[in-house]
Amino acid sequence: MKIEQNIWTQKTGWQPSAPGALGKSVQLVLVFGSTDLLKQTPLPKELTSAYPDARFVGCSTAGEICGTTIYDDSLTTVAVYFEKTTIRTHEVEVNSVEDSFLAGERLAAIVNPANLSHLFVLSKGINVNGSELIKGLEKNLPDNVIITGGLAGDGVKFQETLTFSDGVPKNNVISAIAFHGQKLKIGYGSVGGWDPFGPERIITRSKGNVLYELDGKNALEIYKQYLGEHAAGLPATGLLFPLGIRDDEATTSLVRTIFATDDKKQSLTFAGDVPQGYHARLMKVNYERMIDAAAKAAKNCQDTIDCPKVELAIIISCCGRKWILKQRIEEEIEAAREIFGNDTIITGFYSYGEIAPVAGSKKCALHNQTITITAFSEV
Repeated sequence: MKIEQNIWTQKTGWQPSAPGALGKSVQLVLVFGSTDLLKQTPLPKELTSAYPDARFVGCSTAGEICGTTIYDDSLTTVAVYFEKTTIRTHEVEVNSVEDSFLAGERLAAIVNPANLSHLFVLSKGINVNGSELIKGLEKNLPDNVIITGGLAGDGVKFQETLTFSDGVPKNNVISAIAFHGQKLKIGYGSVGGWDPFGPERIITRSKGNVLYELDGKNALEIYKQYLGEHAAGLPATGLLFPLGIRDDEATTSLVRTIFATDDKKQSLTFAGDVPQGYHARLMKVNYERMIDAAAKAAKNCQDTIDCPKVELAIIISCCGRKWILKQRIEEEIEAAREIFGNDTIITGFYSYGEIAPVAGSKKCALHNQTITITAFSEV
């Protein structure tokens, strides 16, 4: 595997130099950037001419990661030459939230399962149910294939997200990279780093991502009671107090962020499904643990990759973490760098949702307020 990383900003142009050192050998170019820049289609001519035989796959973001620096309003690119791996790219349309499961089914159905080692998915970030998308994908994929990826972002605007697998950004597609070959080693990790507080309760009434009752009691009232003075700022203050959920078999919770509240219906809407019968517990921010979560996710990658080194690490972290950690946000990327070392190429973006296995298992899930890492090496 050979990798070339570049970044473009309006102020500095291409850094550290114009792309193209690997030329025609490159099969895949990952591109992450702001919605406004990606809408200036086609992709910059410097890119398409530099890698004439490559597939360009990427999405809009709530912040771009290049090395240990986080940017806004940039284009970050990672061009990869795989020596022993075949890649194929796919995309399907998803035109409504209700179409999410079927879109996942359709996407998985067009992926060739022969010698498939990994599926990396980039989904539109608005008007999609990431939990249902994953269920649809898993229905038609081999059980041994791990899925990672994330939901595109749009800064703090939540107006339009873009994804692409053919170099043409669109606002209604789910893109995927299928990796075929047994010489490609994959590692993965996902950690939240939140502190639970209050008693664990049972979700007794919910529908999809809408929560009505915990332990048979009004969930919105319970939330307001625990948030105290912060309740007046809902749903915005919900970023500081997500919900941890788990089923009976899980020992690690999935994190769910409040997306909206409805005083009339007495409900809370989350960014992912909150299934009836799951255990639920409120969570609160712990800045040190959130930063340490990145190191733990990187260690998880090393534990699962079955390879002495990581060549490429794609970090997808929640936009909520970026807004909460503020000026400390780069510390989580630096924590991952300390685990991987200086030879690993680090790229990625801040998302509206993260796709990765639940910690300690191979079962994929949609995460919120979580840092996820996918690590790649060829042997």
